[in-house]
Amino acid sequence: MSPRTVILVVLVLASAAIAQNSSKSESQLQPPAARIVDFKTPDGIVLKGTYFAAAKPGPGVLLFHQSNRTRTSWDDVAHQLAAAGINTLTVDSRAHGESGGTVEDASQKKLADLETAFQFLISQPGVQRDVIGLAGAGSHGVVDAVETARLHPSDIKSLILVLMSGETFRPGIEFLHQASQLPELFVVADTDEYPPTVEAMLWLYARASSPSKKLIHYPAAQEAPWLWYETSDASKVAAMGGHGTDLFRDHPDLPGIIVQWFVTTLIKTPGHAPKTPKCNYGQKSVATSLAAAICARARPRRPSRFSNSTCLPIPTRLMPTGIWQTLIRETARKSSRGSMHRKLWRYSILTLRPHPHGPILSSAGVRFARA
Repeated sequence: MSPRTVILVVLVLASAAIAQNSSKSESQLQPPAARIVDFKTPDGIVLKGTYFAAAKPGPGVLLFHQSNRTRTSWDDVAHQLAAAGINTLTVDSRAHGESGGTVEDASQKKLADLETAFQFLISQPGVQRDVIGLAGAGSHGVVDAVETARLHPSDIKSLILVLMSGETFRPGIEFLHQASQLPELFVVADTDEYPPTVEAMLWLYARASSPSKKLIHYPAAQEAPWLWYETSDASKVAAMGGHGTDLFRDHPDLPGIIVQWFVTTLIKTPGHAPKTPKCNYGQKSVATSLAAAICARARPRRPSRFSNSTCLPIPTRLMPTGIWQTLIRETARKSSRGSMHRKLWRYSILTLRPHPHGPILSSAGVRFARA
């Protein structure tokens, strides 16, 4: 065998070895298949979840569904998160999907259920228990995400929130205002089939004090008609693709945006995100922008007894004076029934709505009428 032949054989063998090692390395980086998991609540109810493990140790993310969906609505995002190196758990809430329990117990047992799911996630091998992200869709999921964050205000080094098409209760609103260290992504669309959600999300965004917050607002020329509340009876409203994880259908870029938000805030710069402008509406202040956004959408949204007034479903009891005064001024100025200098206006705070699990103390509507 000539020297040239020996060299060629050695080169071929070396190339084959490199290719084999490269293929082996790539296969090792592929996340394992998702697996169905069960975990028991303190009162013995079995909750069902799906765990998407990353290929190597990394952060964890817990995803909560909206009331008219189940954990599978997050599957695409969960797969992408796992591929990006983030261990992800989706869970069916009590009395939803494959989880046990009854709707009647859901509210009373909520905090215990949320803690059970959270502890399951951080107990998994490879999960960095102090670098955790939470995401919730719809009022149901947003409340779950915010309440889980409230359960762990200081023992998580990097806690990240993604809130889609929902609202929360007064303690949750106050938590978002106080937790200036939390990067928060807010997502809402004007096509939401539960229109009050839009104002609620704009208010949550304005109320949050984090400099690392971002608002994604998909505008529309015409919003959906107001028919019913998500958390009361979802069967009364047909899904139109504008609420919660349903947005993924008409906005295929959104799952990638959410994944990138978690990658940035959990892996690249844990606990931090690029600062966003104080106001996303091109106005001079949050007060003016929020008032302008709400007034632009103002119209009766309640049953006929409110037909002679403008009823805006926004939280007012925690509203800063600047936003409150601007809202009154802008609504009076833009109303078709008169202007501030010609008419005297009065306002009263009305309760937003009954809730299946008790009254919502954090929200109220503002009713404007001529004196």
